[in-house]
Amino acid sequence: MSEDTARATEPDPGVPILAMTQIAKHYGSSIALQDVDAHIHAGEVLCVLGDNGAGKSTFIKIIAGAHQQTEGTLAVYGHSRRFASPRDALDAGIATVYQDLAVVPLMSVWRNFFLGSEITRGWGPFRRLDVAAMKQIAKDELKRMGIDLRDVDQPIGTLSGGERQSVAIARSVYFGAKLVILDEPTSALGVKQAGVVLRYIAQARDAGLGVIFITHNPHHAYPVGDRFLILNRGKSLGLHEKADISIAELTALMSGGAELASLAHELERASS
Repeated sequence: MSEDTARATEPDPGVPILAMTQIAKHYGSSIALQDVDAHIHAGEVLCVLGDNGAGKSTFIKIIAGAHQQTEGTLAVYGHSRRFASPRDALDAGIATVYQDLAVVPLMSVWRNFFLGSEITRGWGPFRRLDVAAMKQIAKDELKRMGIDLRDVDQPIGTLSGGERQSVAIARSVYFGAKLVILDEPTSALGVKQAGVVLRYIAQARDAGLGVIFITHNPHHAYPVGDRFLILNRGKSLGLHEKADISIAELTALMSGGAELASLAHELERASS
């Protein structure tokens, strides 16, 4: 391949990894998502916020290829796409790390890292797992993400929740992901472990990865987010740049400031 041809096949850094325009999802007469616009470039974190039932799961499933949008356009590096399956999304460089991590707790870290994609050596009846290579790659890739494990032979179940999330992120990056969707990675974690995950998100962003961070916690989203999409009952309340919104405004918008103020007033009267 010539140098000019190679340059022509490289994604334009000015083009978003993913752009969603007027995305909607209907299940019969039920509207799960409506008129959602969002975009994310390499080296950015898009935070998608909303309470339960806001439409976050539907949003994830459309990008991850589990469901197809009913209306609207989804573009990857400027090319319109309609994913027929999760494999389609993976082939396009989009990986999803779900809240209930698909790991085997009693298996080692390196076995989980390569689960389903093991490296082999030899041929025919002499083909066997290249254990040494997989251990070294897992250790190197985790270290690149800032995780320095003493022993990749230890069961992954012995790691903290934050460390298990980071293994899943590092695995996605190693297998070619350009965009990683993280489904509520901090929801079941304490303050310290949530901080560990947020640091790994920042490191992935700084390494040039696009990250979509799904969360219901604005205090987790704001420190790492570059852009914030707020969903409420399937509708978008806007896409906001970090420079244009404070954490107080983000919290009020996401949680329904007027409703909370009304509730506080009612409770105040009831207790007086």
